[in-house]
Amino acid sequence: MKTAQTYLDEANLIVPKLTSEEAIKVHAAGGGIFVDVRDSSDIAKTGTIAGAVRIPRGFIEFAADADMGFHNAALQKDTNIYLVCGLGGQAALSGRTLIEMGYTSVTNVGGIGAWKEAGGPMEAA
Repeated sequence: MKTAQTYLDEANLIVPKLTSEEAIKVHAAGGGIFVDVRDSSDIAKTGTIAGAVRIPRGFIEFAADADMGFHNAALQKDTNIYLVCGLGGQAALSGRTLIEMGYTSVTNVGGIGAWKEAGGPMEAA
């Protein structure tokens, strides 16, 4: 039987991860889109990465599927996508989902706290 940790471990094996410092450099260079997968209430408390697309983890499959009426046009299968969440777990799980859906460049940048601590640009909710 699988546990939440099993799913997380499997996701971490297939979703590459960047440190906050590395991700900040990518962000500054305009190297792709950043997606915050936290719920809106969490984003409201802390803000998010400047310019980040906001797609909750529980909605990622719908937003990523071009055949669904809820597709988010920012999500393109060949775009460099950088995912952030509270601590990195939801970003890893979301990344695995996107990879399984055919997205070719998905990266976990971890948690918003580490991003802020490293001096990453932020915006209010």
